[in-house]
Amino acid sequence: MSTPTESILNIGRTDDETALPAESFIVKYPTVARVVRVCFAYAFVALAVGGLFGVIQALHRTNVIRVIDSADYYTLLTAHGVFLAIVFTIFFLAGVFAWANTRSLERPPLNPRFTWLWVGTMSAGTLLSGGSILAGLVAEIDVSADVLFTFYAPLQAHPLFYIGLALFVVGTWLAGIDWFRQYLDWRADNPDERIPLQSFMVLTTMLMWYLSTLGVAIEVVVFLIPWSLGLMPAPTPLLTRTLFWFFGHPVVYFWLMPAYLMWYTVLPKLSGGRLFSDPLARVVFVLFLLLSTPVGIHHQYLDPGIAEGFKFIAMTNTMFLLLPSLLTAFTVVASVEHGARQNGGEGYFGWLTALPWRDPAFTGMMLAGLMFAAGGFSGMVNAGMNINYLVHNTIWVPGHFHLTVGTAVALTFMAAAYWLVPRVTGRALYSRPIGLFQVVLWFIGMTFMSAAMHRGGLAGIPRRTAEPEYSKFTFEAVVGTISSLRLQIAFGGVLLFVSLVIFLANIALTAANNEPATGLKTDLPPALSGPEQSPQVLDELKLWAIIAIVLVILAYSLPLWSIINGAGFYQDGITASPQVVQPVLEVLI
Repeated sequence: MSTPTESILNIGRTDDETALPAESFIVKYPTVARVVRVCFAYAFVALAVGGLFGVIQALHRTNVIRVIDSADYYTLLTAHGVFLAIVFTIFFLAGVFAWANTRSLERPPLNPRFTWLWVGTMSAGTLLSGGSILAGLVAEIDVSADVLFTFYAPLQAHPLFYIGLALFVVGTWLAGIDWFRQYLDWRADNPDERIPLQSFMVLTTMLMWYLSTLGVAIEVVVFLIPWSLGLMPAPTPLLTRTLFWFFGHPVVYFWLMPAYLMWYTVLPKLSGGRLFSDPLARVVFVLFLLLSTPVGIHHQYLDPGIAEGFKFIAMTNTMFLLLPSLLTAFTVVASVEHGARQNGGEGYFGWLTALPWRDPAFTGMMLAGLMFAAGGFSGMVNAGMNINYLVHNTIWVPGHFHLTVGTAVALTFMAAAYWLVPRVTGRALYSRPIGLFQVVLWFIGMTFMSAAMHRGGLAGIPRRTAEPEYSKFTFEAVVGTISSLRLQIAFGGVLLFVSLVIFLANIALTAANNEPATGLKTDLPPALSGPEQSPQVLDELKLWAIIAIVLVILAYSLPLWSIINGAGFYQDGITASPQVVQPVLEVLI
């Protein structure tokens, strides 16, 4: 008897896969196809759980419908962040990267057992961390993990929560090793070839991930796990907070880069054209590798323990991240326009009508990109020191990241699933019209909710609280505005949940569909401007990794030294002696 997770994507297929075209991915690489199905299954289960908790929060916080105690709100908020921002996004990324690296290198991983090892390690971490959150909520077992997505001191979770997070991250590290081994095997047979674009994207993303997760690994393993076990006193909050945001901002790009991979390599094909520029795509991923990690302090503008100069440097570095986003907007739109004109589109804007808007995969990705542009504008506000002070602790910030991870990433992943799931299951998509309705409904729901959150932030509505009360101490006009915004947030949240249910149902019915998928032979077309038109140095991964490490050292060595030298490692007054500071700094920087 199959488990619910297995049934979502028909993991235990028993039909004759050789009945599919020999060139199809599922026939050429059946083990990798099964790995992708497992990763997607975990991702979609996490999406269901996190989405359910999200709509409960939206209705509770807006005082429309309350089915939980306010004390449980923070447990649901933690689960919402962990299941959606970590489990859903990274498991889906793992599936996309396993598919992309194998497809572009045209060879399976070297050792299937090692591949299943990282899948199992990520799964174990998910069960421990997710289980510790849900057990305290459902069974009232004392394994509480009400620390929200931003897990740093002084809030403390049960050791199982932290141990699960550590295992999950180790699983992602093993996955990266698997993909690098796959690449090195390819490189041995192709010493003079340029790295295939999709593999290049996978490898640069993982280099960024290895670098950025050093901070959270030190935070969890060195401080939080021993503290939660009672082996060490409470660590200094500012230190753990800084180590978390060392990881907390680049993880945003870890979510986005598989979406970028789909925008650059699949979206042009769906539009009927080709990628405009392979070199520009490589430049964008190199820039993300270099610039994603040295900017985390911009999340700490209100922390008094960090000097203003360090915050200014982080702000400057953050502004440079606008460049790869702008390059992406130009390249993707140019690629899509090329496809439209190939299909007969004419005029300055008339070509838009020649695009395949009835395809849910295409429309979902395009709407996700449009939302990401809006999120970029609100992100510029977050990045600026003086303006950030006005919105930092308000609901503006959730409004921003619901545009980015909640739509640019999540909607791209759902749209990509409509294209990828048939290729790893061999089953035709159950309903394209339902899929099209679902992605448009998500866009509408997020428009209502996120716009209201941004306006609410400007009106002063705080974030991270179950009971935002205003009527006793705010002006009457503001109270009326807030009441209207609450209804918009609740309405948008309900639309998003309905869209989510439709998506999961469409995917489940696809997995159970007996109709075989068609068009599985088609490969991704080459770029208009190929890799041969870019300098060879773009493929020098060691060089870019070294430069990225240097930039991180420059950005974080002095702030970390200042925190440790001034506040020590622990908040109970224990200060660090030079004999302790030196070896620890060697690990941190």
